Amino acid sequence: MPFVRRLEKPARSRMLLPVVLVTTLLLCACSTGQPSDGASSSGSASASAAGGSCADASGTQLPLSEVRASTPPKQLTGPTTACLPSETITALSPAPVPELPTTVVDNQGTSVTVTDASRILALDMSGTLAATVFALGLGGNVVGRDISTGFAEAADLPVVTQGGHTLSAEAILALSPTVIVTDSSIGPWDVLLQMRGAGIPVVVLTPERSIDNAGSIVQGVADALGVSSAGATVTAEVEARIAATETSIAALAPADRAARVRVMFLYVRGSAGVYYIFGAESGADALITSLGAIDVASEIGITDMRPMTAEAIVAAKPDVILMMTKGLESVGGIEGLLEKVPSIALTPAGEKRRIVDMSDYDVLSFGTRTPEVLDALARALYAPEAAARTSAATP
Repeated sequence: MPFVRRLEKPARSRMLLPVVLVTTLLLCACSTGQPSDGASSSGSASASAAGGSCADASGTQLPLSEVRASTPPKQLTGPTTACLPSETITALSPAPVPELPTTVVDNQGTSVTVTDASRILALDMSGTLAATVFALGLGGNVVGRDISTGFAEAADLPVVTQGGHTLSAEAILALSPTVIVTDSSIGPWDVLLQMRGAGIPVVVLTPERSIDNAGSIVQGVADALGVSSAGATVTAEVEARIAATETSIAALAPADRAARVRVMFLYVRGSAGVYYIFGAESGADALITSLGAIDVASEIGITDMRPMTAEAIVAAKPDVILMMTKGLESVGGIEGLLEKVPSIALTPAGEKRRIVDMSDYDVLSFGTRTPEVLDALARALYAPEAAARTSAATP
């Protein structure tokens, strides 16, 4: 009888990524492809008015530990697009060999036995699960992807979602997967039940995404695929990189709370008329505080996500507005945002055009790329001149 492993639920849930709530805010309807990140900025944090583009950026960056802020963060002006230091996934080498069969009890309490990991689908709203499979060294076994999985190694895989993030039963069955690893952020659930009915093991992990549970996400995927030891190795490596990145951020961020940058996360889909503020327990709060900044939405008592109001924006007095790149594009860039939400112009962030944007599927996609997300946002907040990659050919 195979050993039954119970996939651990995260002990702390206050930093739930609102992927299900985002779905209800028409993310599917407003984005039919993987959004591009943006290369940013000059010393004054200049970038494209509608968000930059990281897709064509190349070259190298100084390690974050060597980056120095030349200007106090509250004095910076202009927009910046945060780019991941690398668009690739570093895979465990040599690749582990799955020890199968393995039985796990997933996040919904369902006992699932996996006997074959040769054809894997890893599907969720943020692309975190597929990135984890690749980091574990099993990327060669992945046969398809969701629309959120857009890193280079997976770019040529067939997409099994349609109209955004809706799973297609026909597309999935055409790939003959031997195991599906997913969570409740993507659906419809009837499709996943249909896959189980077709005899495909479906392991449902937690939809929570936070800095604290990055390791448990890795371990959950590893356990489901029969590579638990590899999961422990990758978890230790990710957690060590997170700690090192946080140490570097602490050296960049002002020690005095009064000098810390005040940040508000706005979720915007202009074409759908959706304008929300993310506050405490939304996931954005954890990200902002990990950057040594102040989450002003939490400060004024906003929990989860609330419809944007002029009163809340003015009362919060943000120094920086943090947004998803596609969201900024959907309102016509900086000037369009200020036109549609004039109260932003009454804040320090609006007065200085201090908008930081990042790829929709990177900015809250905690997991193996958490260190890179923190790195990119720290550069954008404190040293925007270091956010753009420097060409190796530059003298």
